[in-house]
Amino acid sequence: MKTMFKNKLLNTMLFAATCGIALTAVATKTNLARANDNPKVIEITAKKFEFTPSEITIKKGEPVILRLTSADRVHGFMSKPLKIDTDIADGKTTDVAVNPDTAGAFTVICDHYCGTGHGNMKMKVTVVE
Repeated sequence: MKTMFKNKLLNTMLFAATCGIALTAVATKTNLARANDNPKVIEITAKKFEFTPSEITIKKGEPVILRLTSADRVHGFMSKPLKIDTDIADGKTTDVAVNPDTAGAFTVICDHYCGTGHGNMKMKVTVVE
């Protein structure tokens, strides 16, 4: 009888230890998920006829926030492959969430006419593996 009790106690302890390891793994995954809830923020300023910075590099599958501001007037910020199409109002901040699913080099353009240099208002977004 005592041996049976010891075996049940041992089995219970092993089960509890196994659950503890499993809970640790779940907690670790939860912490990773929370880290992804706070994506990297990249600040971009638009002004007649440029974006600053003019090039950025981000990672495929890694969400980022593009924090857009305008220094002078309303500008557009568009890239079909990156699924971005927004306006940047003067005096306001516009946050755009991006989670690229394809690696490559992409062009963002201003799609609001802003003067004679408008056609050259572009920036390069490179998505790396």
